[in-house]
Order: sequence, then C-alpha cells, then structure tokens
Amino acid sequence: MARLTSRSPRWWRGVVGVLAGLYFVVPMAASILFTVNVPGQGFSLSAYTGILSASGFGQSLLLSLELAAATIVVVLGLLVPAVLAVRLSAPRLRPVLEIVCSLPLVIPSVALVAGYSNVLQWGPQYLSRTPLFETFVAAQDPGFPVVLVLGYSVMALPLAYRALDAGMRAVNVRTLMEAARSCGASRWRAVFQAVLPNLRGALLNAAFLTLALVLGEYTMGNLLGFRTFAVWIVAVGGEQAQLSVAVSVLSLLITWALLLVLAFAGRARSRTPRRSAASAAPALIPQESA
Repeated sequence: MARLTSRSPRWWRGVVGVLAGLYFVVPMAASILFTVNVPGQGFSLSAYTGILSASGFGQSLLLSLELAAATIVVVLGLLVPAVLAVRLSAPRLRPVLEIVCSLPLVIPSVALVAGYSNVLQWGPQYLSRTPLFETFVAAQDPGFPVVLVLGYSVMALPLAYRALDAGMRAVNVRTLMEAARSCGASRWRAVFQAVLPNLRGALLNAAFLTLALVLGEYTMGNLLGFRTFAVWIVAVGGEQAQLSVAVSVLSLLITWALLLVLAFAGRARSRTPRRSAASAAPALIPQESA
C-alpha cells in the first residue's frame, strides 16, 4: 500500500510543473514576440540593440545598482545581529522582532512615501538655520539619494527577515555557538567562523531578494522625484514601448541569471566547511591558547 500511495501522485507533479511553467513562459514569450515584431518590417532586434545607446539607461541602472548595494549592507547589518541576538539571548523577543519586520507588508508604499515627504519638508520649514538642514539636503542628492536607501531598507525587511529566519531554523545556532566556545573560541570568533559560514545560503537569499526589490521598485522613486531604473523604464515606455518591454525582459533574465549564480555559489560554498569541519574544530584550542 505504501508503494502505491507514493507512486500514484507522481503524474500530478508533472501537471503542476507544466502549468507553473506555462504561467511564467507564456507572458515572457509574448513580451519577447512584441519586442522583435516590428509592424511593417517583420522580425527585428532593434529594440535590444538600442538599449545601450538609449538616453538615461546607464545612469539609471548604475544608480539602482548602487542603491541596491547600499540597501543590502544596511538590511543585513541590521537584521543579522538582531536575529542572532534573539536566537541566542532573548528568544521571548522573537515575536516582537517578527511583528516589527512584517509591518512594511501592512503599510502601503504610498503611505511610506507620504511620511518621508512630510519629514523631508521639515528641512526648509523648521531646520533651515540649523546644521541638520545640510543633512536633509545631502539625503536628497540626486546622484545618490540616501533617503531611497532608508526607504528600500524598510521595504526589504519582511523579505530579508524571512530568508534569514529560515536559515536560522535550518541551522542550530545555539549548538554551533556552544561547540565553538567549548573549543576555546571567543564569542565574536564563534559568530564569524562557526555561525555565519553556515548561513551563507540565507545571506545570499536575503541579498538577492533585496536586489530584486530595489531594481523593480517604482512608487517610492517616482513620487520622491528620483530617476531610478524602474522609473526610467516607465518613462521610456511612453515614448518607445518596444524598447521599454525589451529592457524589462532583459532585466528579468539578468535577475534569473543572478539567482542561479547565487544558488550555485551557496551550494558550492556550503560543501567546503563540512569537509574541513573535523580538522578546523580542534585547531581552535591551540590558536586561542597561543
């Protein structure tokens, strides 16, 4: 009976896989067909060949990548110590941290932008004669708007927290810390050499989700008046629809490629600590005593 029940639902997996594949492939194929079919000319790759020479493409993409890198640093710098502290020292605060990180899912991005706009107006209204006025001006620099980094960091908290929390559940952090401390490692050395290497997959997933969010976020950049990559795509779409769709398809393919690279990198790196764990653990004692 056990063999029959295990083999019977296999064809359902194939059906679900085919339906899921069609759900993603059909819109992508329609978009690609729209970009290569020029009315009156037929097949043409002009929409793709003109991407690099399009006005504002390089500046907007570079700005979004810089914002994404800064947002990843801020999000991981805030969440990793907080999640580790909750797991190791204050497990009762885990529901509080989860609620705080889930609040951006409840508050719409338009409401967040309205709040940021009101706060930014304090500069010219109330702080024009104080040193903080220069801080407000610098935060809105079009070359690198720090205010977008802060906004993206808040919006990325739910995604990054779920990725890190899943990694923490898969790895027994407390046992790793106790094993490293019993080998003579200090607390910081145990975190950097025993815990974080086992969380590479979770860290990469959190970084990728943050990168995808920043590259595709439109509301905050548009309402605050900054020309990010998503804002540029929408602006170009009003003038050159095929070019806009071509850039969207290309960015989606690049995002998928980055996902595959991060997935393979996480698997390749996760195998090396396991092989050298037996030789690395006893080496902690003489190094600390030295």
